[in-house]
Amino acid sequence: MEFKISKELIQELEQFIQSKDDQQLEVLLNDLHHADIAEILDELDFDEATYIFKVLDSEKTAEILLELEDDLREKILSRLSPKEIAEELDELETNDAADIIAELSQSKKQEVISELQDVEHAKDIVDLLRYKEDTAGGIMHKELVKVNENWDVFTCIKQMRIQAKNISRVHSIYVVDDEDRLLGRLSLKDLLTTAAKTPIREVYIKKLNSVIVDTEDVEVARIMQKYDLEAIPVIDELGRLVGRITIDDIVDVIKDEATEDYQLAAGISQDVEADDSILELTKARLPWLVLALLGGFVSVKVLGLFGGAMSQHGNLFFFTPLIAAMAGNVGVQSSAIIVQGLANDTLSGSLFNRLIKEVSLSLLNGVILATILFLGSHFLLNVEFIIGIIVTIALISVIIIASLIGTFVPILLDKLGIDPALATGPFITTSNDICGILIYFTIARLILGF
Repeated sequence: MEFKISKELIQELEQFIQSKDDQQLEVLLNDLHHADIAEILDELDFDEATYIFKVLDSEKTAEILLELEDDLREKILSRLSPKEIAEELDELETNDAADIIAELSQSKKQEVISELQDVEHAKDIVDLLRYKEDTAGGIMHKELVKVNENWDVFTCIKQMRIQAKNISRVHSIYVVDDEDRLLGRLSLKDLLTTAAKTPIREVYIKKLNSVIVDTEDVEVARIMQKYDLEAIPVIDELGRLVGRITIDDIVDVIKDEATEDYQLAAGISQDVEADDSILELTKARLPWLVLALLGGFVSVKVLGLFGGAMSQHGNLFFFTPLIAAMAGNVGVQSSAIIVQGLANDTLSGSLFNRLIKEVSLSLLNGVILATILFLGSHFLLNVEFIIGIIVTIALISVIIIASLIGTFVPILLDKLGIDPALATGPFITTSNDICGILIYFTIARLILGF
């Protein structure tokens, strides 16, 4: 059953904290998962959260640190000495420890690293800090199990037992040569069913997916998703095995990328959360709102070009919001599909074939929607026949143009190295609104001659 925080639990914890009953606090919390405790700490005030954090042993609190909200983790770390932080990091795998150290000031980083008890662990953490956080090197673990191709099965099993002591989960057994270059992987089944004196080089599997340290994390996610991998080895420029990336790390990458794309699509230019300050939220939202406002000014200017039609054909203006809204909606739909295809690497075929497909789809949708609009305007709104014809032709034209813009703008942005998710936000909506209004009144002018 999923853990739920209750008011009674919070009150009980607060009573134990006030009475400094550390033993009862440990009894109450020790059986809970570290993610649940992190959720509890987020509900308490900072002093209470810090008190509980210092009561629990470092084996537990190290995992809790990873689950805390960024602001609370930063505050708790500020209350801990370099030695106390080092004790927490000694309990974590290298990539998690490196992530926490990366949040510290430069001076405190050096102090914490110098306090780490395990020298090899410290060296691995320092090595990970060299890589950019959005690359394979930045998200990989240094902990892994590797065997030499020259070992026999008996030696291999003995060495694996030694290496596995410091690893929480063994996803794969990697095979390397004397220079630590990655050669392949070893099947546990083959290892258990092969004679003890058989050389590893005779039984390992050479076919293996791997990534280089500077591969972008989203590309790693794509590869692991495509080949349904639980883990993937990371190599350096010389082909040497330097780490591994596991599925839990990739889930975080996918989640972060999806959040970023969603915010971009909504016109939010920075990574923010609902609990952030008003100033931070304003800085994230305002740029695109300003763009939308400027787009509105352009729309007003476009309408002004056709001001002469107001007195002669006032009914035309009643359909302006409808045309603009349909242009924006169609553009967003088209761009959303393309952005999804680019993200999942599922776009195939030539641009010309995609053009033909998009025009055909838009024409079909346009005819259906235009027919509904024509019948509704004629029988329900008693609109003049000629106005109905203009609106119908304009709607079909706008749908086709908007879908083409929604299709090719994300592709163009992707080619330019810009996140195509931008194309599903206010940018595409505003531009299609302007195009829609311009197309609508241009068609009206050609038919009515105003």
